[in-house]
Amino acid sequence: MGDTSYYPPPAFAFAIAIASGSQSQGQTAIDAAFQEVSGIDPKVELEEVPEGGVNSHVHQLPGVTKHSNLVLKRGYVTQSSALAQWAEQSVGSTLGSAIQTQVLLVSLLDPSGQPLVTWTFDNAWPVKWEVGPFDSTRNDVLTETLEVAYTTVTRQLAQTPAGAA
Repeated sequence: MGDTSYYPPPAFAFAIAIASGSQSQGQTAIDAAFQEVSGIDPKVELEEVPEGGVNSHVHQLPGVTKHSNLVLKRGYVTQSSALAQWAEQSVGSTLGSAIQTQVLLVSLLDPSGQPLVTWTFDNAWPVKWEVGPFDSTRNDVLTETLEVAYTTVTRQLAQTPAGAA
């Protein structure tokens, strides 16, 4: 019999890292502390082709793979941040200089803080940078949301240590 003690990991332990370019040296712990990550949703578009003379069905053929933008949400940062500098370089600029693409890593962490799964987003660049609403009737933390476009995403499972089940 197989091991039946597997439990899906919780969704609240994760980390973000900039893995490429000059910004990676300046990244701080603040840039890894996010409240929410969404948009990891690659999907194959389907092309429907009717069978000539047969009205009972259509063939569904694979098309291109599409995805949403990656959305990163965190408490608003009021100090120096490599991620904020990167966002400002594209979203907050007049595009007088080239947009700097980066490789972003999103890792789901185990209880000891080690990655279980890492998603790698290639050629990522910020397309939207939103500050949450100011609302005097609520007692919420001010948030900022960074929306990032990318070309491809790959998923890498952590290497299982020798002898582990």
